[in-house]
Amino acid sequence: MNKSELVEKLASKKNLTYKKSEEIVNLIFNSMTDALIKSDRIEIRGFGSFVVKDYKDYMGRNPKTGEVIHVKPKKLPFFKVGKELRERVNKSH
Repeated sequence: MNKSELVEKLASKKNLTYKKSEEIVNLIFNSMTDALIKSDRIEIRGFGSFVVKDYKDYMGRNPKTGEVIHVKPKKLPFFKVGKELRERVNKSH
């Protein structure tokens, strides 16, 4: 499912216009993005949690050339699946 499919699903389930549904989805995603930018943790019970992990700088390798390169420190969002979602996905098999 992509973002536009999510918007369409919300619109049809809640009898909203596509535009209103798009505003709601954008508000949720923008709020989550803002929280992650501030390094806040996001927890959605039964679904999972999002955190920002800090990675230190390190020496890596360019896979094409094999050249050793310095990789700068970075922050990356990380999703940890919740127990309920994991169980529901596994139950479907």
